[in-house]
Amino acid sequence: MSREELVHALARAIDAIVVAHPVRVGIDGPDAAGKTTLAGELAEALRIGGRKVVRASIDGFHRPRAERYAKGPNSPIGYFEDSFDYTALRDVLLDPLGPSGDGRYRTQVFDFKTDQPTDQADQEADRHAVLIFDGVFLLRAELRAHWDYSIFVEAPFDETLRRAIDRDAELMGGTEEVRRRYRERYIPGQELYFAAARPDELADVIVHNSDPQQPGVTFQP
Repeated sequence: MSREELVHALARAIDAIVVAHPVRVGIDGPDAAGKTTLAGELAEALRIGGRKVVRASIDGFHRPRAERYAKGPNSPIGYFEDSFDYTALRDVLLDPLGPSGDGRYRTQVFDFKTDQPTDQADQEADRHAVLIFDGVFLLRAELRAHWDYSIFVEAPFDETLRRAIDRDAELMGGTEEVRRRYRERYIPGQELYFAAARPDELADVIVHNSDPQQPGVTFQP
């Protein structure tokens, strides 16, 4: 299908979800698979359709650098196990927007660029709002029950590496450094996640994003 058809199909599926609290949508997938792009497009489509949208990312829930790299800067186990603060994510965002929540939420607790906590004020969500949240490892055991709808964006690792080089070469210090870090830390970390969580079996929808302009989609039973 076309990109536009994909986004509209996902927006319709989310609009059809009936819950008494904001709909919590998790967009999961490997690094550089296209999660953030899809999240932005989907948020815009929902807003155009009249829904209020809360937009957030796993990037707002990093743990401090010393904790993230405690097992070594190239450790895939460290990437999978130590990167993010799932307790904070549940406490300030997913639970407040869930069935027993009061609707008062925050979209981040930590700025990984400055390696410092953030002091964001609480916001309040309309109960008809939609949370669009993108990030890696979102269907791991600590989080999977907190999504009302989950989307897994998949692409082959050779393609995600190519995109990462285009995106991150300047940030990481060149093409070879991106290649090294992905091959040593990020891709093996994702393989650990796939083996532990099987996100492609748990997600409500699989988006096949090898070609972002002509994606495939599988709506799972």
